[in-house]
Amino acid sequence: MTAHHESMRVFWPADIANLSRPGVLVGWRNSDLDVIVISVLQDVEIRSVENALQVGTLFRGTPHAMNEIQERCGNLEFEVLGTLNKSQSTKFDPFHLSAVSGRRGLPPTIWCPESVGITLQVVIFERPDPNRMQYMSLSPIPLTLGETRDRIDEENRLFDNIDADTVTQKKAKQLLVDKLKLHTVIRHARTQQELALPTIINQINCSYELDQLMQKNIGLVGVRTKRALSVGERVVESATNARDTVLLEAKKIFRSYVWPVIAQIFIILLITNRAGGELLLRVLEWPLLSGRSAAFKDLSATAQQVDIRLQQFCYWPVQYLTLRRRRNNWGSITNNHPEYIRFYNSLWLVANDVIIGIALGSYIIDNADLVAAQMNHVVDSWFVEGLQRMISWLMDWPAGLKLNNELAAFLGDLFLWVIDYWAGCMQALQPLLPHIVRLIGFSSFAGASLPISLFSDLVSILTVHIYAFYIASARIYNWQLTIIVSLFHLFRGKKRNILRNRIDSCDYDLDQLLLGTILFTLLTFLLPTVGVFYTTFASARMGIIVLKALLDTWLACLNHFPLFALMLRIKDSRRLPGGVRFELQCTPKADENGTHTVTGLTSIAIIKLKSIALPLSLTFSQYSQLADRIQKHYASPRVFFCLLTGQFIPPIHRKSLYSLQYSMLPVRRVGVGELWRMLSGDRSSNQVRQRANGVPNGFPVAGGRRDGMNGRATNGMKAKANGGKKRDGGGRNR
Repeated sequence: MTAHHESMRVFWPADIANLSRPGVLVGWRNSDLDVIVISVLQDVEIRSVENALQVGTLFRGTPHAMNEIQERCGNLEFEVLGTLNKSQSTKFDPFHLSAVSGRRGLPPTIWCPESVGITLQVVIFERPDPNRMQYMSLSPIPLTLGETRDRIDEENRLFDNIDADTVTQKKAKQLLVDKLKLHTVIRHARTQQELALPTIINQINCSYELDQLMQKNIGLVGVRTKRALSVGERVVESATNARDTVLLEAKKIFRSYVWPVIAQIFIILLITNRAGGELLLRVLEWPLLSGRSAAFKDLSATAQQVDIRLQQFCYWPVQYLTLRRRRNNWGSITNNHPEYIRFYNSLWLVANDVIIGIALGSYIIDNADLVAAQMNHVVDSWFVEGLQRMISWLMDWPAGLKLNNELAAFLGDLFLWVIDYWAGCMQALQPLLPHIVRLIGFSSFAGASLPISLFSDLVSILTVHIYAFYIASARIYNWQLTIIVSLFHLFRGKKRNILRNRIDSCDYDLDQLLLGTILFTLLTFLLPTVGVFYTTFASARMGIIVLKALLDTWLACLNHFPLFALMLRIKDSRRLPGGVRFELQCTPKADENGTHTVTGLTSIAIIKLKSIALPLSLTFSQYSQLADRIQKHYASPRVFFCLLTGQFIPPIHRKSLYSLQYSMLPVRRVGVGELWRMLSGDRSSNQVRQRANGVPNGFPVAGGRRDGMNGRATNGMKAKANGGKKRDGGGRNR
């Protein structure tokens, strides 16, 4: 007996909610009061359907083994759940439901009197079409590799220590939140229905293919299998199909002798290119100095871009093999769907990058002299002549500030001498500038990202003197400020205790106080002069950093923009799931005609199960992380404090900045030997699969034969016993 005040949940496909003909409900029973309807077999008897489920008749001609579906759906057996649009019984039986299709768009009605004490919940869901790669998921689809995200977080901790205080505060706050969770007053244990939800989602994903398979074999239910053709009939049939036989034999010869040779040649060429790419990757990853020094790809944007493209080319064969193996399994197995999106998103981005690069390169090559002249003008006006005018202005009381003439003249002459030397070097390289521009133009045919990387490196080279000025002025300003602070403590009769990190009192002699006061006054009046030069070069350095950050953001868009994911969201959002949502629709009580309310029936809660599309915030989460990382590094309070005190602001590490572009690549790339084994093994498995015979009913049979009469299998699915009781043809317990 079923206990009172319980809730029964029935998952019902939306496409079978308005059927008019009588039928038999077939599906899975996750528990006594939790069932999911997979298919409705119309115009058949219950006893015939139960027998077909036992012997596996409904699963003949399966393209793949049924074991995969069973393991994914909780290793449950198919059962007859009840009837649809048939005569209603006077007694409610949860093991044999009696349902009536809704009319005029109403949901189905399940016969359940109020006296039973069970509340019905009919969950209507749209079947995901695996042929269109639709599926439901409780968690958002990952657009990046999980292991790559862990590597990114670890690298940020290793190479980006400027926001260490922020990280410490977040850890302390998270620890406090974890402690608060331990003091929760009421914590409800998860019910059996909640625990079964992941399995039910998998069952919903598999429902479309299983329904199509059962509907295809519905003609075999209750029908005796035809006898096999005699020898004479087979001869006549083969004579009428002679042309098809010749084509089939020619195709078999091509697959057996010609195609393996072509495939082997292609594999050898692919492995050769892979070996060359691996050699170049090793060169880019080789440390310039011994120990844990930075590699060449960590210093140059061009080397980093080449490294990204080579790693993508190395990963594409692995992705292709993964997606090819997906065809040899049920479409409802959605393990490789994220890999499918990552693979085609990468292909689209590379194709768009090449198209934009061809257009950009054609313009640069056709106007190489004009572009070179413009670059020369910009370099002279901004980085040479403009800087000379700025320094000359600083030497002559800028904006009315009365600076120290001697110190300003000394610093100005020093910087101007370096600029003159740098201008001479630029004049020597000026004849080569058109050739450099043409080289950048030809590199554009490999993609627009390569000339952008070259331009970023060119900006770094052309502004190296500004970087040197910033380092020198920052050091002088910081040293002078540090000395002034120390002398100020001396002026107050105190000193800094380095060991205990505090300010202690100290007794100084008169000579020490007098000398300290003189030096303090002298350095204080000289500080504005040094500060003006430092502010100028620090502002120029920050402007260059902003320019390079914009170029790196452009590269990130070309290399990682989720273009394919956005296209899928616009075309079919069910291919990009971000979770599920339950919506309460109504609680109807309708009769068979759906025209008036039936008294005596329990309330039926109609719930709509919908798939939520992946939010845009998660789609562009990597960009938000990149912006947050740049903001923490260059716009945090600690950075402003470093600017005020003249401390060196290190540029953000390239590994941390480019982690967004590596988020779709594995941490460890597949080696050349491993790729050879994968390609050879995949080709061998395809040949074996082509020669192998099909498995009857989707289930393996001992000895490769079928037992039983008329070729029927006797080891198929067995009906699941409910409480150890058998049922008669009407599905009732006896």
